[in-house]
Amino acid sequence: MSSQSAADVPVDRLSKSPAQDGSPVPPTEKANHRWWVLAVIAVAQLMVVLDATVVNIALPSAQKALDFNDSNRQWIVTAYSLSFGSLLLLGGRLADLVGRKVVFQIGVVGFAAASALAGAAQNFEVLVAGRALQGLFGALLAPAALSLLNTTFTDAKERAKAFGIYGAIAGAGGGVGLLLGGVLTEHLSWRWTLYVNLIFAVIAFVGGVVFLRKGAPGNRPKLDLPGTALVTVGLFFVVYGFSNADKHHWGSPMTWGFLVVGAALVAAFSWWQTRAEHPLLPLRVLLDRNRGASFTVLAVSGAGMFGVFLFLTYYLQQSLAYTPVKTGLGFLPMIGALMVAAQLATNSLLPKLGPRPIVPLGMLMAAAGMAWLTVLDLNSTYAANILPPLLVIGFGLGLVIPAAMSVATERVGEEDAGVASAAVNTMQQVGGSIGTALLNTLAASAATSYLAHHTGKMAVPNAALHSYSTAYWWSAALLAFGGVLSLLMYRGGRPAPSEQGAATAVHM
Repeated sequence: MSSQSAADVPVDRLSKSPAQDGSPVPPTEKANHRWWVLAVIAVAQLMVVLDATVVNIALPSAQKALDFNDSNRQWIVTAYSLSFGSLLLLGGRLADLVGRKVVFQIGVVGFAAASALAGAAQNFEVLVAGRALQGLFGALLAPAALSLLNTTFTDAKERAKAFGIYGAIAGAGGGVGLLLGGVLTEHLSWRWTLYVNLIFAVIAFVGGVVFLRKGAPGNRPKLDLPGTALVTVGLFFVVYGFSNADKHHWGSPMTWGFLVVGAALVAAFSWWQTRAEHPLLPLRVLLDRNRGASFTVLAVSGAGMFGVFLFLTYYLQQSLAYTPVKTGLGFLPMIGALMVAAQLATNSLLPKLGPRPIVPLGMLMAAAGMAWLTVLDLNSTYAANILPPLLVIGFGLGLVIPAAMSVATERVGEEDAGVASAAVNTMQQVGGSIGTALLNTLAASAATSYLAHHTGKMAVPNAALHSYSTAYWWSAALLAFGGVLSLLMYRGGRPAPSEQGAATAVHM
């Protein structure tokens, strides 16, 4: 029996087998409840993923309303990513130790309250504080949601469908956020890009009350406080260091100094996990070959896919003069392709072939789509020049993200489900932070270099095009590198039946 009591297992888990005391399962606990659990988790996950991009389109309006300068603008984004990225592992472990439903519900309520605070902000400081609190509660919510999914769906076919849906939401949420942010900002107010979270939160909270099971683990090991301090501060410094590369150059101590100290603290955390009696992140979670490959893929894809969302958004709005709503609509076909590929990958390809042929193919397709975007110019049209590479990128990422997420969390003991899920989110967050800093810096350098050698009225718009193209090439290189790496790291062959969905059964 694992350290988690039956009371903390979602209702569907109890419906699949006799109760632990041997008595029949109560008739009210129907098997199809697990699909309602998925719906609750999906709404909560969408809320968290949307928040990474929905506020971006609203930034100019918020800046004008609250009158803060350009140098402070980055903190609206950075405050969220710093608290979210640095606290994810702690949030995941708390879900394992306290109970996933409790942590999930606290995360939902806290995220809603923080969104309301940020939306009502009358000055820059309150807005930043609200965003930081969103990140904190998001760090509780995201790993609890994914671990609930992992422990709810143990049948191989149902698990594939569930992770296909979840992965599609995780991959497409950024694009949906751009569309929703544009609609809300244009037709209501920038504040509604934050207030909209309250609607999602009410649905997720009520659904959680109805469909998630109460309780907490029966055996609660102590929290690894030294490990928590090391990894929280270490990840904070790493994310902060990369965030500073936007404002400071790479040679600045504000950039490399934080990165070096952060890396040292993360290394010290890794060393401590081999000696701690109750490690925050047990190394057994990381050392499985396929799981380690999936963590790596999620980090690299997070860094690479940033290019399409940020720089294509700028291209559409600034170079082609699209409105925010039209920009968001432009991403919808990519989202559709991603969702189709996600279902295909998890329902058909992954169970038959395993991750080794699927994930590298998806990474290379996404890389090819990124390279295709480099030919865009001021005369490009959406249907002929923008839509085709977007479809290729969307389909490629749809093969990658759900499959990597599923493999990263399968065959994990129930007592480690929360922290394994947190590791998935952490890799994506750190990868995204690296992508933000690296691609922004490279794009800015390319624009500066172009302007140094070109003059005239078209110099500025062409410099912007050159900067976007540079970012696309580097994104393509990152994704291609991830494709080769995944081909080398994943084991060949399809998963054995006992390896699919057996995570919890092994530990019951």
